Amino acid sequence: MEKIIKIMPCLDMKNGRVVKGVHFVDIKDAGDPVINADFYQKEGADELAMLDIAATLENRKTRLEWVKEVSSVINIPLTVGGGISSLEDIELVLNSGASKVSMNSAAVKNPQLIKEAEKKFGQKIIVIAIDAHRNKKMPSGFELVISGGTKPVGKDAVEWAKQCEDLGAGIILPTSMDGDGTLQGYDIDFTKSISSSVKLPVIASGGAGKLEHFYDGAVKGGAEILLAASVFHFRTFSIYQVKKYLQEKGLKIIL
Repeated sequence: MEKIIKIMPCLDMKNGRVVKGVHFVDIKDAGDPVINADFYQKEGADELAMLDIAATLENRKTRLEWVKEVSSVINIPLTVGGGISSLEDIELVLNSGASKVSMNSAAVKNPQLIKEAEKKFGQKIIVIAIDAHRNKKMPSGFELVISGGTKPVGKDAVEWAKQCEDLGAGIILPTSMDGDGTLQGYDIDFTKSISSSVKLPVIASGGAGKLEHFYDGAVKGGAEILLAASVFHFRTFSIYQVKKYLQEKGLKIIL
């Protein structure tokens, strides 16, 4: 059966505002999260992501009031990430209105958390975000990086994706730091190396700047969900434009 390709705008959050950076730094303001969330749902977003980009670095939890405010204006699935490091954190985020949680650094430090979360909340809610950069010393050529892109951990990113699948993850969200915010296109090599190694849905992330980048993410990268931030926040394209383009290129889309 042909997969339905979904579009997922991403709200990167800092100090209560949506922000957007390049290579995880050089942060610019991109508006109010509630206004953006409402706008994206009306535009036809299939899902929404909200990532508290500074939570792990600032050693604090995701701010639950942001989750409550955003989830109150949408009824599409909301994936929330940033500083989620225990079953209690997951419960609080889900109770605040999230449909899924995204974990990164905490899962790398304590892989059993994935297993415990799957047992308690079910596989469908667990998104594992995998940030990586190119490193020829790794078998796949991609090294896992944690703490908001600041700490390489000496582990192969693709091997880690496979391990996450075995532990009970439901979705993999790979982001290549080499491509993040550059508008040069998703890192297809990285996305494909993950999607071809796991049976789970993969979210393409980091770098979408042109309509064809979305098509490449799905067709060449093997992603089922296409995440983007800058092109939506700064209104380069509407979600409808992206979906219409993909549909015209023969992909299965819900308009």
